[in-house]
Amino acid sequence: MIRIGILGNIGSGKSYVANNLGYPVFDADYEVTKLYKKNKKIFLKLNKILPYNIKSFPIKKHEIANAILQKKGNLKKIIMIVHAEIRKKMNFFLEKNKNKKFVILDVPLLLENKLNKKGDILIFVDSKKSDILKRLTKRKNFNKELFNIFKKIQLSSQYKMKKSHFIIKNDFTKKSVNTSIKNILQKIDQ
Repeated sequence: MIRIGILGNIGSGKSYVANNLGYPVFDADYEVTKLYKKNKKIFLKLNKILPYNIKSFPIKKHEIANAILQKKGNLKKIIMIVHAEIRKKMNFFLEKNKNKKFVILDVPLLLENKLNKKGDILIFVDSKKSDILKRLTKRKNFNKELFNIFKKIQLSSQYKMKKSHFIIKNDFTKKSVNTSIKNILQKIDQ
């Protein structure tokens, strides 16, 4: 099994690329959303350390956002609890798909959390900042302050590009992105 990690900035189109490679995808954002909605243990842990923010189950995303915006250290507390569970879910996914030729890791902080391995193929999705912001501001619950906090915990685009085996220029037209995906698949699937 070869692991393909998808890298890029928030809103750059990583999930689109991941879902169009044609192999099983581990989507960390989706798994986090599921944890907030269905995992009572995560709620109890977060409620214990952030009782004034995380008040009821299922956890509401705005409660998480408010906790992060309220105090700098809260993001680290949330990450420690949530990421431990996401690692378990990722390991289960990898075990379940161990006989597949490729698996896709759509994990926003893949390099930052040292979840990548030496043999992984890394694809960086590169998009113009102005295009990203235009798309993000259309999202229902977009919060620029929160966006900036998350940007600060990410490694630079330049570093991620250097580490990547392939770069997809995402101009947010399906045709060009799908052509890039097809070219990459031809190169790695030999």
